[in-house]
Amino acid sequence: MKPAPFDYVAVRSASEAVEALARHGEDAKVLAGGQSLLPMLNMRLARPAVVVDINGASDLDYVRQTNGLLAIGAVSRQRTVERWAAQRAPVLATALRAVGHVAIRTRGTVAGSVAHADPASELPALLLALDGEVTARSARGERTITAADLFLAPLTTSLADGELVTEVRLRLPAAGTGWGFAEVARRHGDFALVGAISLLALGAGGRVTTARLAFFGVGGTPQRGAGAEAALVGQEPTRARIEDAARTAAATLSPEGDLHATADYRRRVAEVLAARTLTEALERARAGMAAGSRGTR
Repeated sequence: MKPAPFDYVAVRSASEAVEALARHGEDAKVLAGGQSLLPMLNMRLARPAVVVDINGASDLDYVRQTNGLLAIGAVSRQRTVERWAAQRAPVLATALRAVGHVAIRTRGTVAGSVAHADPASELPALLLALDGEVTARSARGERTITAADLFLAPLTTSLADGELVTEVRLRLPAAGTGWGFAEVARRHGDFALVGAISLLALGAGGRVTTARLAFFGVGGTPQRGAGAEAALVGQEPTRARIEDAARTAAATLSPEGDLHATADYRRRVAEVLAARTLTEALERARAGMAAGSRGTR
């Protein structure tokens, strides 16, 4: 199929993009990587009157780390961020490698994936797990939206008409934090049926000081396992506690069934992946502590 007719506006800066969006409001769609927008245009699931192409906005093409905060500009490609993260933030690199294939990640943007808000996508869940946020700019000014407030429903965010996501910010895990990532998909590159991301940090005596657990593919938005996190913090992370935490987290989920998987299947897989990723995070955290203790001798 071919898209419905639309006007095309190419901009060269974030300011030009904001001006164009202010002129056209809800009739406009932003084009960055286009890996989600173009199929929707071709299938006529989206019919904007105007497409605002921000690929020429060089001021939005950057990856910067400052004091543990990673800032990613709106036109930075997923593949660029993946390479940056390979040695610096392995949980981010691993999540990005699960996004489609190299050709897709070479064009797709981190900000575009987050703003698209597909509930089966890895990056919105990672944003939630890392207590991330986005910066949104419009003619009315600029505001920061936390991950907890951004995602409202499938493909729906709290972004207003005329707002442009200019930056995605991730709080990188502190040194020594263990991580785990797993998803179930029919084939590599397919949307996940269920996925989980875990982070664990240990303190003196091997007790959990920080716990993060996020799911994707199990509801209309990415989900945080807050109950499981609370059950682990301050405790010794035994196998039984991790399994109980995973069970607690899965019990709070309300996935929907479809032709790919039933709701019960998604809930059961979420429990398995939660236990698996928490265990992986624990193993990495313990390995980090052991390496640190050897380094101080």
